[in-house]
Amino acid sequence: MGTKTVDEAVDANGTEAKSDEETVNVTKTDEAPDAEVEETGDTEAETLESEDDLDAEALEGEDTPEAEKGTPGVGQGAAAVVSAGLGVVSLTGSWVATVAAARETLVGQLGTSSSASVAKQVKEVYGDAWATTALVGGLFALAALIVGVVVLVRPAFGAPDRPQAAWIKSVAWAGVSLGVIGLVLAVAKYSDIILGLPSTS
Repeated sequence: MGTKTVDEAVDANGTEAKSDEETVNVTKTDEAPDAEVEETGDTEAETLESEDDLDAEALEGEDTPEAEKGTPGVGQGAAAVVSAGLGVVSLTGSWVATVAAARETLVGQLGTSSSASVAKQVKEVYGDAWATTALVGGLFALAALIVGVVVLVRPAFGAPDRPQAAWIKSVAWAGVSLGVIGLVLAVAKYSDIILGLPSTS
């Protein structure tokens, strides 16, 4: 009876020991996945941060060349528009030409006596004023021509890997064309080839 009690005690102790060991093992097994999840989460967070940094650097690298390329085009585009505007002014007239012509008319009236011939009076009062208008228009046309040509030849002296925008070329060519037309008309009027003074005889 005593032996049986000892065996039972041993069995009881063994069972308790096994139970304790199983409890420890279960606890360790339960804790391990949590640690792995935390480590995996940290690794994924670091990976995402690295990818975000790379994306930010890539965007910065893309923005810089575009800004550098856009800067020269602004000046060329503005010059092309100015060229076209000057060409239009050379054909339609300006307040500068109007004031210059009126001044020349006044000078002619003051410098011509009432006893002068009709041909001289017409030339001094009207002819010189028209020639002044043609001269001012020719200056505007020449300015339009020069500015347009400068815009068109500018890429040859700049960076070869930066082509000029098509709209800049179109507007510059328009300015050059208007400048040539205005210059030809101004020269023709100044020399009385067209719209000359009427005959007074």
